[in-house]
Amino acid sequence: MVEVIRHEYEVSSEGAVRHWEIPYARLEDNTPTETMPAAVLSRTAGTQLTGTILTIDANTSVAVIDFTASMTYWHKVRNVLTYDKTLENTWGAINIGDPVYYDRSAVLPAGVQLSTSPLDQDGVANPLFGFVVPRNDADMALFAKGGITASTQECAIMQVGAGN
Repeated sequence: MVEVIRHEYEVSSEGAVRHWEIPYARLEDNTPTETMPAAVLSRTAGTQLTGTILTIDANTSVAVIDFTASMTYWHKVRNVLTYDKTLENTWGAINIGDPVYYDRSAVLPAGVQLSTSPLDQDGVANPLFGFVVPRNDADMALFAKGGITASTQECAIMQVGAGN
């Protein structure tokens, strides 16, 4: 049997793009902002669907969120590892491949919703948002980012999204 090499095909490294409209009332942060991370409310802590907000419609209170698995976005990440109730307790450098979580802790600086802590300030599981990846060669040279003192770093995050 002769093998035939096909020249007409389509390939996507990211799979299907998943953009969904979600009502503000179903989001962890019910005052969403474009380009920010988002987490959909869930009955089980740590299992929330997460993604990046593309657009918002204040008239209908709906946000369009990109839940595409492996899509990469630039986000601010807090380097906190653990909390002691209402205070950040320990910190660590952020490195390529580190997991990043959607953190609902009230002690995070304004405009920061992602951290390297798997638990929020109340000891409740944070949902996995994605993994740190280098944005480009110049960004790759900056790792490890932060250190053992509190800091907020800008990182490219390959989001977990919805499905693989």
